[in-house]
Amino acid sequence: MSATDPLMNAPQPAPVVSSISERPGLLSLRGVDKVFNGDVVALKDLNLDVRQGDFMSLLGPSGCGKSTALRIISDLLHPTRGSVEWAGGHSQNDLGVVFQEPTLMPWATVAKNVYLPFRLQGKSYASVKDEILEALKLVGLEKFQNAYPRELSGGMKMRVSIARAMVTRPRLILMDEPFAALDEITRFKLNNDLLELKAKINCTVIFVTHSVFESVFLSDRIVVMAARPGRVLREVQVDAPYPRDEVFRTSAEYAAHCRAASDALHEAMGG
Repeated sequence: MSATDPLMNAPQPAPVVSSISERPGLLSLRGVDKVFNGDVVALKDLNLDVRQGDFMSLLGPSGCGKSTALRIISDLLHPTRGSVEWAGGHSQNDLGVVFQEPTLMPWATVAKNVYLPFRLQGKSYASVKDEILEALKLVGLEKFQNAYPRELSGGMKMRVSIARAMVTRPRLILMDEPFAALDEITRFKLNNDLLELKAKINCTVIFVTHSVFESVFLSDRIVVMAARPGRVLREVQVDAPYPRDEVFRTSAEYAAHCRAASDALHEAMGG
């Protein structure tokens, strides 16, 4: 940020409350390395503790391994070295994933797209129809259950993707820049809705973003990653209470946290 930026004179964030550190552990990454093609080091000695109820954002420059870390947690990639350890073990039902693109099946209705996780578990549509309709209600799309993806706006498609990720009520939802391609108004609305959904299903979220402002609005923990190789540089904790709204977005407290996160990101970019 420039010297004339209004965030320069923002007050410092208040001390972090202890409740975040007192949450039970959910999973840990221990000494994780990821090397591609024998010599491209995407992650190096990544250590991360995720606690139950966290809304954690991974913030950092392009190429710092944020998405790679998410794929390792979701078991889509295996670490070259190190481990991912779940407290008490985990099952397929414990995890939901939302990618940057909605990745909907164009030939299937909205309801049948949300049904996909249950189908992969071998459950019939009839046996889980109530859960599917409840998930669509939570994202405001119950009236569009018989529509097809081509009939939906970009924001509505992303809502379907979120409903699909949360329909099994997972303990952890991974979100890889889900709102990056949306306009600002839609993005703000989905940020608000996401916090409401998290509170309703009582899950943990790990959210990848390039946006300082989005990370501060959503998160209580912001993990800033440095590139080449990807690793944790610093953590910024946002102790503002939930629910958060437009009053928080325009507050001095929000500006102060944005400044702290921006400073850490600037350091991660070698500034």
